[in-house]
Amino acid sequence: MIEIRIHGRGGQGAKTAANFLAMAAMEKGKQIQSFPEYGPERAGAPMKAYTRISDKKIKTYAPVVSPDIVLVIDPTFIGNINVTEGIKQDGIMIVNSRETPDKVKEKTGFSGEVHTVDASGIAISATGLNKPNVPMLGALIKITDLIPVESIEKLVRKKFTEKIGEEKTQATVEAINRAYKEVN
Repeated sequence: MIEIRIHGRGGQGAKTAANFLAMAAMEKGKQIQSFPEYGPERAGAPMKAYTRISDKKIKTYAPVVSPDIVLVIDPTFIGNINVTEGIKQDGIMIVNSRETPDKVKEKTGFSGEVHTVDASGIAISATGLNKPNVPMLGALIKITDLIPVESIEKLVRKKFTEKIGEEKTQATVEAINRAYKEVN
């Protein structure tokens, strides 16, 4: 079983990212779980979202406390919130940051695999909005090969085309692919 914890703020799309991962894995025949954990439920408040992906039935319903992968959507958490708590020694951390992976390792003390991508910059450039959640999925897919990038693209098109229109949806898909290419 692969366990993923996503750190973000309310409104940054951590819950949506967790759901997209789960749905894409389910389409590939995997067993899945996806759920958020909120503190004070308000925009901007720190929150976590979780995804579990397995070949076998998932029998636990607790929060992910020992993740294989951690995504940090909000870079201000680095040094302020323990985003590495419980992460497995051979785990992977992907951070929305312009900083180098070595700099993030230095700030967090995490000795595992660290990757960075300027997901906010990519999102703003592509869509005009600071919604780094979906570009972070592009980086995750590149690093882990957990699911095909086409699966996320399909889900984004299905969820957003009617809501935000074809042009902005296509820009969002392009942001996924750009993060896929630019992750360090």
